[in-house]
Amino acid sequence: MKGFDASDHPIRFAHADSWAGTGTTDVRTRHEREEVEATTLAPHATVAIGAGNRAVEEEADPYRTCFERDRDRILHASAFRRLAGKTQVFVFPQDHQRTRLTHALEVAQVASSVARALGLNVALTEAIALGHDCGHGPGGHASEDALSPYVPGGFDHATWGADVTLSPLNLCTETLDGIRNHSWSRPAPMTPEGEVVSWADRIAYVCHDFEDAVAAGLVTPVALPDLVRGACGTTRSSQLRAFITSMIRATHETGRIGMQPNEAEALAAFRQFNYDNIYMRDASRAQAKSVIDLLRALVEHYASHPELMLGGSPSHTRIAPVRSDDAFHDAVGFVGGMTDRYACRQGLALLGFDEARLPKGIDVT
Repeated sequence: MKGFDASDHPIRFAHADSWAGTGTTDVRTRHEREEVEATTLAPHATVAIGAGNRAVEEEADPYRTCFERDRDRILHASAFRRLAGKTQVFVFPQDHQRTRLTHALEVAQVASSVARALGLNVALTEAIALGHDCGHGPGGHASEDALSPYVPGGFDHATWGADVTLSPLNLCTETLDGIRNHSWSRPAPMTPEGEVVSWADRIAYVCHDFEDAVAAGLVTPVALPDLVRGACGTTRSSQLRAFITSMIRATHETGRIGMQPNEAEALAAFRQFNYDNIYMRDASRAQAKSVIDLLRALVEHYASHPELMLGGSPSHTRIAPVRSDDAFHDAVGFVGGMTDRYACRQGLALLGFDEARLPKGIDVT
């Protein structure tokens, strides 16, 4: 199909009966949109300027702002696609359960809802949200414990994602800062958009992890503490609405990005409930132990055989000396970039890892 011709137009159309147009021949350039942005966003919002603040200078795009380009680069990155095969809570999730990829999308929805209402830069907010977990390894947060012995200062998915995983994309400083500092244990982000994503991440995972656990029969809505049920209800929609609204109202009242005390206390209690009843249950801890043993064994194997990593991804183009610091760094990146399924299969194929210790649901054929 080459599209459809129209006698009175020099272009082709997708449909024979196409009618759509903009009503004008004017096109909004990036520069024109940046000028509008600078006068309409909130005073402390992050405005896009030309090609953005990047480690390597680039020519500006004629139509997209620098943060829109960052968002698009992340969406098309292999690290982002691989989030579809990485654990959120359940390894090898059923169709209705979240993965790291769907988590990132839900964080972007929560964050953009807040940012839009507050007059912040939505494109930057989305870029940070979509990229914030690209540094995660397979098997959930257990991968951080698994990989930490091989990284000076320990492995942190936030810093690894910004400084290693996504570094080939040449993202803007503001985007990388938001990704690097989205965790509450890190320093505050340099932009209000990054601060919004920090809250959105916690709101999203607390609400959707609970919903997945209810569907799996691990917990029940009535088991939530009274404080949580009273502040935000027992359904994902009511919970998200309560927390998002509270953030918007808090900013309306104070000009600062945060959450009103009642909902903030409820969110903290909600998160603790999830830790006690979902993340730290016996099955989860046993799963984490297996993941740690598997990933550490894989890192040791690849550091001892660095030639196996050559060409495995665009970032692995060298063969470092056996068991050198460079070899271990490459091995952490290689193993950390694996999906859950690939890591398990490599454990079976390369290490003879005990299949009985792997999470249930893997196709080992």
